Amino acid sequence: MDYEAFFGNAITGLHREGRYRVFTDLERQAGRFPYATHHSPGGEREVTVWCSNDYLGMGQHPSVLQAMHEAIDRCGAGAGGTRNISGTNHYHVLLEQELADLHGKEAALIFSSGYVSNWAALGTLASKLPGCVVFSDEGNHASMIEGIRSSRAERQIFRHNDPEDLDRKLGLIEPGRAKLVAFESVYSMDGDIAPIDEICDVAEAHGALTYLDEVHAVGLYGARGGGISERMGLAHRLDVIEGTLGKAFAVHGGYITGSTQLCDFVRSFASGFIFTTSLPPAVAAGAAASIRHLKASSVERARHQERVARVRQALDAAGIPTLANRSHIVPVMVCDPVLCKAISDTLLDEFGIYVQPINYPTVPRGTERLRITPSPLHSNADIDHLVDALSTIWRRIGLSKAAAE
Repeated sequence: MDYEAFFGNAITGLHREGRYRVFTDLERQAGRFPYATHHSPGGEREVTVWCSNDYLGMGQHPSVLQAMHEAIDRCGAGAGGTRNISGTNHYHVLLEQELADLHGKEAALIFSSGYVSNWAALGTLASKLPGCVVFSDEGNHASMIEGIRSSRAERQIFRHNDPEDLDRKLGLIEPGRAKLVAFESVYSMDGDIAPIDEICDVAEAHGALTYLDEVHAVGLYGARGGGISERMGLAHRLDVIEGTLGKAFAVHGGYITGSTQLCDFVRSFASGFIFTTSLPPAVAAGAAASIRHLKASSVERARHQERVARVRQALDAAGIPTLANRSHIVPVMVCDPVLCKAISDTLLDEFGIYVQPINYPTVPRGTERLRITPSPLHSNADIDHLVDALSTIWRRIGLSKAAAE
């Protein structure tokens, strides 16, 4: 077999479909978020980032940076091993305490990433619970899907955010069998929010464990940043709340929270936890500092919501098509992969605006989009520049289409 030809043909196919992924070479500027230096073949230039998952700009917050500097000075660079082999640093213990408190749970367990926390926790629970059937929302993230798949447990997919369909499917399973319902609070591409209370009602009626991914909500919602479940007063009804340290908390890593027994079970049986070098102490210290700050401060959340509303209003006024939702994620709908990539390139090359195109398989074919994520640190001028640039490009598209017809 000609392996190189196979690889090349596959990549050529991605180019032809307009969904080849290009990594933009950016250098974040400390203290100047959302601005970054773009290293391109034509040289360096400053750009405004409009698609960062550092939703609140906490990656630049003085308390986070100070905590990380202090941890480096105290402990050095790395953790030194897995959690089992000298890799449990005191900063890990403190971080897990902060996370358990954030969600009102007995315990927490940190992982090397949000992807790994979902993959390891779901895979372990579903594979070890005898005869477990997993009920997964059809919109769940790839990390959840992979964890469930790797468990080899029976899997049932219920319609997106549909408690009635979940109830029907659960009702077909014998009452005494282990059942696990896995879903998200904020879905990252459409930005829609799950009916957590109704899903909990259904799960409880059928004796199922509940597993909620709050990755795109922690830090952003609730009086202390505990996510949608905190805002709705429902955290106590979830058996597992999973989250990330790499988005609104702006550092790196993932975690689960739950009962002491459940977290100890995952800690003891999850290969994705046992055999992975633990987070560097400085990363754990920075995450803990970010969580502590956002527990006490609502300033960032309030400013963030105001900026999101302003962006939505400006895009609507300009006639730019967006997907309506009740979250902080603003999808600008293009619905064509080649055009979506072209618009992204034009924004970067001509206007100094970086928004990554989102294509299949991240979203279904025909729903390609620019996923805009306003932050508290985007100024009115930044918003005006973004909307003006998109308006200019939209006019060009209209003119080119008319000319073609």
